[in-house]
Amino acid sequence: MTLTSGTRLGTYEILGPLGAGGMGEVYRARDTRLGREIAIKVLPAEVAASPERLSRFEREARTVAGLNHPNIVTLYSVDDENDIRFLTMELVEGQTLSHLVAPGGLPLPRLLDLAIALTDALVAAHEKGVIHRDLKPGNVMVTREGRVKVLDFGLAKMMDAELPNADGADVTITVDGHPSGESHVVGTVPYMAPEQLRGEAIDARSDLFSLGVILFELATGRRPFTGDSGAEVTSSILRDTPEPLSRLRADLPTDLERVVSRCLEKNPRERIQSALDVNNELRRLRRVLERGEAGMPSPDKVASIAVLPFVNRSASPDDEYFSDGLADELLNVLSKINGLRVIARTSAFRFKGTKEDVSTIGRKLNVATLLDGSVRKAGNRIRVSVQLVRVSDSSHLWSETYDRTLEDIFAVQDDIAQSVVKELRSAFLGEQPGSDATSAAKAEVAQAVKGRGTDPEAHRLFLVARHLLDRYTPADTEKAIGYLKETVARDPHYALAWAELGVAYEGEADRGWAPLAEGYARAREAINRALVLDPDLPEGHAYLGSIQMNGDFDFRGAEASFARAVELAPGNPKVLRAAGVLAYTLGRFERASDLLRRSVEQDPLSAASYHNLGFALHSSDRFAEADTAFRKALELGPQRSLTRATLSLTVLAQGRGEEALAEAAREPEEWARFWALAIVHHALGRQAESDAELDVLIAQFAQDSAFQIAEVHGARGEVDRAFEWLERSYAQRDPGLAYVKASPRLRSLHGDPRWGGFLKKMGLEG
Repeated sequence: MTLTSGTRLGTYEILGPLGAGGMGEVYRARDTRLGREIAIKVLPAEVAASPERLSRFEREARTVAGLNHPNIVTLYSVDDENDIRFLTMELVEGQTLSHLVAPGGLPLPRLLDLAIALTDALVAAHEKGVIHRDLKPGNVMVTREGRVKVLDFGLAKMMDAELPNADGADVTITVDGHPSGESHVVGTVPYMAPEQLRGEAIDARSDLFSLGVILFELATGRRPFTGDSGAEVTSSILRDTPEPLSRLRADLPTDLERVVSRCLEKNPRERIQSALDVNNELRRLRRVLERGEAGMPSPDKVASIAVLPFVNRSASPDDEYFSDGLADELLNVLSKINGLRVIARTSAFRFKGTKEDVSTIGRKLNVATLLDGSVRKAGNRIRVSVQLVRVSDSSHLWSETYDRTLEDIFAVQDDIAQSVVKELRSAFLGEQPGSDATSAAKAEVAQAVKGRGTDPEAHRLFLVARHLLDRYTPADTEKAIGYLKETVARDPHYALAWAELGVAYEGEADRGWAPLAEGYARAREAINRALVLDPDLPEGHAYLGSIQMNGDFDFRGAEASFARAVELAPGNPKVLRAAGVLAYTLGRFERASDLLRRSVEQDPLSAASYHNLGFALHSSDRFAEADTAFRKALELGPQRSLTRATLSLTVLAQGRGEEALAEAAREPEEWARFWALAIVHHALGRQAESDAELDVLIAQFAQDSAFQIAEVHGARGEVDRAFEWLERSYAQRDPGLAYVKASPRLRSLHGDPRWGGFLKKMGLEG
């Protein structure tokens, strides 16, 4: 039963809804006797109608009501009014812990504060014999003042009802012969202990497993056990060992990794045995952090580096392309060296022209070292000065100045790369310097530079072209294509130049600056030429995968191409991002989120990485996490196309309609603004406004936005019209159609017999 504002339940007046789930519907209410606002949870009908379950519920409620602790929401009473059974409890205003989960994880001090408060609550409850049974971020509130409040202690056992699964839908796992005589296993799948999933007897240690999952998620921004369905997540919990925290975040202390891993032991006997033990460990860790004692790993313990843009000291500012290009090429070479973590260009080049000091840049990029330098070019002569700096103390690990001719530029690049590799491995991996280390570095760099040209003038033209492509305008892209054609004419074996030419052609086609079919054909030809010259060129495989996915709708081929690209360059954020987008396209949202989070780790200041991560999270209905990712993308790129529009739909899904309208109206890209407004207005019941926005979208953007028009019709439940526009999109080879299977806006079509046939035609069945 849904209650409306003004409804009276005895002395309580309903003010409005707060939320709903398997535990029942929750409302804000006023206690008219005491003049205070409270929360009311109305029990599900199946509980209220069962005398046996109701009796047990009231018995358990008395125990839970005895939990008087500042980090536990207080249960006031169990009441019955007009055959409606409900709980009254403390009203907590704030947001759930799930809203605070951030891509890449929370800062360690904030993580410890939240974790200690959460374990304080568990200690108090377990000492009273109360097990939570459904501990998860959604059941932990953080008030506006920052206080942690745990909700629904013991209610899983009280209710014995249906609870949300990994996908947000309700699920009950039935187990025959349950030891306790109960017929249901209750809990939220990604946070359930193995014994809970198997229907075995549980105790306080089961809550500690759930706690371990939460701590892992707060620390890394992702769950330790993943899958595209509840069954896959269950299998992962029962079978898989999570990746160590230290591999995901170098700044986390080993003691925290140990505590979390002990919480996540499969066997309860091997698990950490009490919440008090966890609490004591976390408090000791916080004291260590506050005193700044040893044993707290920092990025300085990891072979990590950011290559900053080199300063142009030439007489002409037009030579900036050369200094930028030299730094960019060194970055690309180093990113292919095993054992090094290299920050992407997008993030490193954000500090171009800034006055940030070494420690600030290192902290923002989470790296141990910075490589910076300057380039002076005069005619055929160049002077390159470069230095490798340790972030922790601003000391120089290595520096060198090269006075050479342009013909020697490749030797200069190789020498810099080899020196950096040797120094990093000596400083952070304990490798001894010597002839063996020098030979190993030379061999690795030689492998990493495969695909590079040999002609100095072709190399110069290539750097000019890349500089122009970064400007993302039709005129500059056309000029860049001209320079790249000159490059491959001078040096036909320059595989990277052929690959970059393919990217330029694809960019023209995607942005409507050239005919779609013609642009993709040119791009495909150039990229295939690059792969003939160098079959192990990771950029070539990644670019080919993009063509196969967006231009050919050849998703199997794209999957193979991206898999090869990731194999060849596992630390390249562009490759990870592209592979993540493909996984999203195929509806593999957990895999997509994992790849895109790895992309964020390598490129922490990239708006594109956060934008794509937001898309994957939104499509898997993880709206709070998507909200965070989209807002981070906008912080980094306020005018980024489509981000604010999709944020508006994320906000809408969280029930904030007016805020969704405001966000949609701020979208800078016209077609995306009309697309979002049409969907939001419809959801808010404003059909005339929705129709008007859709009419504009069709009138002005039908040629390039047929897929988005189909999405609007799908969101409005207009199935026939949605299929009409999908067919039109298919006929136009609209690149947006690649995302048809993943789009939440098209879920209204899934039950239609035409849906399976359309996916099959797209190559997306199964």
